[in-house]
Amino acid sequence: MNEHVISKQPAGLKQSVPREPGGHAGRIAVRTVMWLFLLATALLTLFPLLMTLAGSLKTGAEMMTGGSLLPAKLQFANYAEAWKQANFARYTWNSAFMSVMVTVGTLLVASMAAYVVDRREFPGKRIYVTVQASMMFISVGAIVLRPQFDLMVALHLNTTLWGVILILVSAHSSTFFMLQGFFKAIPRELDEAAMVDGSGFFRTFFRIILPLLTPGLGVAGLFAFRHSWNEYILPLVFTMTNPKLQTLTVGLANLRYGSSAAMQIHLMMAGACLSILPMLLAYILANKTFIQVTAGSVKG
Repeated sequence: MNEHVISKQPAGLKQSVPREPGGHAGRIAVRTVMWLFLLATALLTLFPLLMTLAGSLKTGAEMMTGGSLLPAKLQFANYAEAWKQANFARYTWNSAFMSVMVTVGTLLVASMAAYVVDRREFPGKRIYVTVQASMMFISVGAIVLRPQFDLMVALHLNTTLWGVILILVSAHSSTFFMLQGFFKAIPRELDEAAMVDGSGFFRTFFRIILPLLTPGLGVAGLFAFRHSWNEYILPLVFTMTNPKLQTLTVGLANLRYGSSAAMQIHLMMAGACLSILPMLLAYILANKTFIQVTAGSVKG
């Protein structure tokens, strides 16, 4: 008869869990690879911006010869010359007017559409959502440029920026789905309570629901403003017969060649740096909105 010897551990002694070999070193290796990847991504993102900033401070000869990355002498006069030649005051106003109108119109149309789709049932709802989704993934580009222009001609809006504004507002699919996600986070009980108190559909939307959507409106508005500010093709087509209505992106392209047909890439880069400032200002104003969205996504 075999005797089984049972070994017992002393009281109070915990059994040690065997560690996987290389566990700590593996975590260090993963973190190192992650940080290297993030650093490489940041460098690839910032390198064009640094090249533009450095080029804006060079002379035209330095840009043409392709010397060192840094300018031999800082040419801050390029900014004043670019401001003067590109008529920055006029073009900046045109871009700001167009971008603000597009942002307000996009937020109004997209928020109302997203609210109705999220809160109501109506015939053709799935078809409408499908069409909106298809517009996000199908890039028609220049194919619809001529029909859009002909439509604005029929509406007598082809000689103003309002034609460009209406076309850009109609391209609100991404904003629609973004705001629809924010609407799903707002309890439906608020709508029902407002209806019980005698509030109508539109009053409930504008007085109760819309203020709660402020973080989403800030985020969506920043993307809409950026898209309209950087738009080039539509303002170029609609302002060919009226240069006074040209936007900043179109005016910057005119800086490429001077009066003597000489290339002025250094002035283009100086103008590009100036055109970034309004976008930075818009981000600073919307920064609190991003913080609210990030803080609201974490539950303690």
